Amino acid sequence: MSSRNETTKDQVPQTFKDFIRKFPELGAAHEQVAQAVDKAGPLDAKTCALIKMGICVGAGLESAFRSHVRRALGHGASTEEIEQTVLLAMNTVGFPRTVAAWQWAWQQIQRDREEGTRS
Repeated sequence: MSSRNETTKDQVPQTFKDFIRKFPELGAAHEQVAQAVDKAGPLDAKTCALIKMGICVGAGLESAFRSHVRRALGHGASTEEIEQTVLLAMNTVGFPRTVAAWQWAWQQIQRDREEGTRS
């Protein structure tokens, strides 16, 4: 099982693309580790993306969080599943970070809808 797809790869931030272009060996190693992790257990791609969203909320990683929202949507997650994933963080990371992540999620969902990547 792989959580990677070409649409998501095309949507990564320009800074990430620039970094990988400058350091292609690091990019390849990063991708290899990501693929190995994807294959390491029984979780499906949607569940992995939702878990990674939660990790990103806790770490305050907005760009990565948005990427995993796109991936989760691409693997069939509903907006309700996206919201619940965000809300699960509240008692652990706090109200302000949860509200920020909720905003990031909805901004990404709207962006994907406008771009036609999510109906």
